[in-house]
Amino acid sequence: MKTIENSRPWRDRQLSLPGRGRIAIRESCRHPGAPTLVLLHGLAATGRLNWFTALPALVERFNVIVVDHRGHGRGIRTNHFRLADCADDAIAVADKLGIERLFAVGYSMGGPIAKLCWSRHPDRVDGLVLCATARHFVRPEARGVTSAVFPGMVVTARLMPNLFRERMIGGMLDGITDGRKRAQVRRELAHTDPATVMQATRAVIRFSSHDWVSKIDIPTAVLVMTRDGLVPPKRQYKLAAAIRGAKVFEVEGDHFACVRSVSRFVPALLGACDYVSAEAAARKEALPLRAAR
Repeated sequence: MKTIENSRPWRDRQLSLPGRGRIAIRESCRHPGAPTLVLLHGLAATGRLNWFTALPALVERFNVIVVDHRGHGRGIRTNHFRLADCADDAIAVADKLGIERLFAVGYSMGGPIAKLCWSRHPDRVDGLVLCATARHFVRPEARGVTSAVFPGMVVTARLMPNLFRERMIGGMLDGITDGRKRAQVRRELAHTDPATVMQATRAVIRFSSHDWVSKIDIPTAVLVMTRDGLVPPKRQYKLAAAIRGAKVFEVEGDHFACVRSVSRFVPALLGACDYVSAEAAARKEALPLRAAR
């Protein structure tokens, strides 16, 4: 496979999206005819931190785009975070790169964003891979109380961004002893806006796809982290059960299995991406046959 720079089959670049702002992406070398995956990261992470363990394997089979969401890493700057805007950003990136069809791959918060890519742009998304995520993250009766404190936290984060950023970085560094990896985490999060992350947390708490997730009609795979302490596995299984035909891929690991259980997570992710891309191709092949009848 042809490499782009530094002996790696991808490159980092900034894109200007008309009417939206500047966004950082990591783009793989193009495989003509291969499916395109858009990787959507979790809360408080960045695209590179969330997906770095899987990227070398994914780029061997797929065209891959990794984005940073609004206020995260080198994502678009904003004063008002909305999950729907992040979904629209992902499609705008595809527009900028001339990509008509894609597969949305979301981890944790990236799951709602992936589903919103489909619900808002159904003609652009051929399949979904949903990892460590759910239809909703907080019980409906608890959403109002839980999210009520966040406006004050947003104000505080704007007043003391360095303090909040250091706390986020400290949480990310927990359990990481390798000096180079610790430095990488710091570099990745240096540009994150803590106030936007607080807004994103509130958006995740208030999110629910309970009323519409059953309408998803494209190939879908759900990666369930069987020891997840943040998103209970039973909610992940319920997400899969709510989507007709969704295939479950189990990963023995916690919510951070993408970096803590790499030997189990990466093969499962590859299997899930292979599954949805093959199912989508089979459906396209079947359309002319049905029309002929």
